[in-house]
Amino acid sequence: MLCARDIVDLQDRRTRDWHRLSDEPAPKTSAFANRSDEWLELVEQQHHTNFELWHIEDEARVPCASEAELADVKRRVDATNQHRNDLTEQLDRLLLHWLEEQALPKPAAPLNSESPGLIVDRLSILALKIYHTREEAERPDAPAGHAERNRERLAILEDQRADLAGCLDALWRETLAGTRRFKLYRQLKMYNDPTLNPAVYRTLVKQQVG
Repeated sequence: MLCARDIVDLQDRRTRDWHRLSDEPAPKTSAFANRSDEWLELVEQQHHTNFELWHIEDEARVPCASEAELADVKRRVDATNQHRNDLTEQLDRLLLHWLEEQALPKPAAPLNSESPGLIVDRLSILALKIYHTREEAERPDAPAGHAERNRERLAILEDQRADLAGCLDALWRETLAGTRRFKLYRQLKMYNDPTLNPAVYRTLVKQQVG
């Protein structure tokens, strides 16, 4: 059901594919042959939200971006980040639903502080960092020392990802063995809910009164 190597390979492959395209279409949904395919399809969709976030946020860093453009970027970041968190939670729900049929995770097992979905999200971000750091290491017009600095950074990122992938495999292995458990951790974001964000609902009240 869960294999860190499959996840890392998928994230790297899709990162390369999406960068080759002139636009970045969302992954197409398809009929799932089995539960592993369903899981990887969701991993791909979640990775795509991080891919979108990376490039939307870059728009805010463009020199001389106007205030209107920055405001638009902020709203798109909030919406995309909400989708990213929703998909991260869905990853854990899918795993927990599958485990429930096998009477897992064991309630008495020690609780892991991080769920598989959250680890997959971190792996997704690392895949993007690795892609762009490698791009900088191979940049032909870079100043002196730039390539060497980024090769060093790339080695660190790849080492960190290998560690994290190993932790994900260990968590899944121990969960199946009944010696560790994880829970669904809800993000419960408030900023996108007009009933919970005072910056939004107070402004709406003022507009109504005015």
